[in-house]
Amino acid sequence: MQISIQVNGNTTVFELNNSQSAKELYEQLPLTIDVENYSNNEKIFYPPKKLNTTGTPLAYAQSGTLAYYAPWGNVVMFYDDFGSASGLYELGNVISVGEHIKNMSGRIQIKKMASNVKE
Repeated sequence: MQISIQVNGNTTVFELNNSQSAKELYEQLPLTIDVENYSNNEKIFYPPKKLNTTGTPLAYAQSGTLAYYAPWGNVVMFYDDFGSASGLYELGNVISVGEHIKNMSGRIQIKKMASNVKE
């Protein structure tokens, strides 16, 4: 499962893992949603529905990690290394143009990428 995030004329692509949380995020797409700055190493957004973290691996976040912070119900895109935190689950990793994460602001468009695999 791959998703694209478009903002400010740039597209960043993430490969999602096969976890329950990643599948639930994927099923909520497409989304047009606000992205927010948080701390000095991440951008966050809140999907419409909270994600079920059953069986989802805990994250050890590095630059390019896409994660879900269950206590707040937000998705996190890391543009610098972070490490781990209680309640932080890994959804996937950037596979294309991760350097744009740091400059994301305002409204972003998140879409499913076309796949050659039939479901």
